[in-house]
Amino acid sequence: MLLSNALIGLREGLEAVLVVSILVAFLVRTERRRALPLVWIGVAVAVVLSVGLGAVLTYTAASLSFEAQEAFGGIASIIAVVFVTGMIFWMRRAGRTLAAQLRDRLDDALQLGPGAVIAVAFLAVAREGMETAVFFFSSVQSAGGGTVLPLVGFVIGIALSVLLGFLLYAGAVRIDLSKFFTATGVLLVFVAAGVLAYGLHDLQEAGLLPGLHTLAFDASAYVPPTSWYGALLKGIFNFSPQTTVLEAIAWLGYALVVLPLFLRPHRRAVRPAPISSEVTE
Repeated sequence: MLLSNALIGLREGLEAVLVVSILVAFLVRTERRRALPLVWIGVAVAVVLSVGLGAVLTYTAASLSFEAQEAFGGIASIIAVVFVTGMIFWMRRAGRTLAAQLRDRLDDALQLGPGAVIAVAFLAVAREGMETAVFFFSSVQSAGGGTVLPLVGFVIGIALSVLLGFLLYAGAVRIDLSKFFTATGVLLVFVAAGVLAYGLHDLQEAGLLPGLHTLAFDASAYVPPTSWYGALLKGIFNFSPQTTVLEAIAWLGYALVVLPLFLRPHRRAVRPAPISSEVTE
């Protein structure tokens, strides 16, 4: 739980930090520092909303019966997988033009008024924040409660993202963000596959899906859940020594479909041939 949640916190946090850095740098470079407090207001509202969403999900689940908790957690896990999948593909597609898009939106918002500036900052950060909140809740559910490891992991990841974002903004470090997001994206594909499998297991526990006792394999004798390597596999990939057929099919199906799509080469737009300047007589 610690490592996978730290990865999610680092990835989501760095995306949010980079977005904020782009907005702040644009205002500083164009001598519009008066709008900086508006950006921070939008960021603060997005953070509060994200924390509130996580709290609502957690406390709502705590008041439900066992079957309802399993169903609620399973649905939340599937939603988290959708969010994470969309996140890694969105950054792969929009990463190269993200800065230009944000600067254009903020420039337009400055002409409309303070409310528009706050909205641009809020929307830029809220997506990552809400994704993190749903994934955090899903991690708490899969951990079974009674542990602070999911929270510790997220805090570590977000703290590292803030530090890294500050160092990047200050020019103290330079990293290839394209390679960074590709590497973390590959890891997140496997994390999301595990979350999807666990979510379906929750729905089986709730009686909404069949096959709870139909196992694809039982590796408990080789990978005890109480062993350090069992805990490591559980924490990073949500690996269960007793995996149902449905879980195995979901894990393999997700990984075998999403990973090749994520790693496929970018398509380069075909540019029209330049028009000759020579005049045909």
